Amino acid sequence: MSKTTPATLALTKAGIAFELFPYDYDPDAPRVGLQAAQALSKAPEQVFKTLMTLADGKPACVIVPSDCEVSMKKLAAALGAKSAQMMKPADAERLTGYKVGGVSPFGQRKSVPTVMDETAILFDQVLINGGQRGLLLGIAPDDAVLAADASLADLTA
Repeated sequence: MSKTTPATLALTKAGIAFELFPYDYDPDAPRVGLQAAQALSKAPEQVFKTLMTLADGKPACVIVPSDCEVSMKKLAAALGAKSAQMMKPADAERLTGYKVGGVSPFGQRKSVPTVMDETAILFDQVLINGGQRGLLLGIAPDDAVLAADASLADLTA
């Protein structure tokens, strides 16, 4: 597995510290984020998943704890939109340059509005996808917000 991805390159270029957490990715896991947390012996609420969505038809990135579901109503409100929905996997891959299961909010092909669940600030470090399946990045929540140009909001259902 390569430890260099567009996400790690973007963080390094920005001078943001991170730690690599490789793990055995299980493509058949019912919930990949929970499987990653278990594989790394981390609390599920500390491991965040990156999802690509559409808010009023426009792409947006959302980062939430792996043990939670996104409230599309709260997401839409956070983005100043009327409605939000999940993006189709093929569209997410084309837009971000990452494979589903390995989508990172850092180093995406195109910059899109990004919102992170506010619970991230409860931790010294959160784990977020590093740009490939089986690789998470440990990063300080404030640094993640800065690197992803994200806003914080209550996003969970």
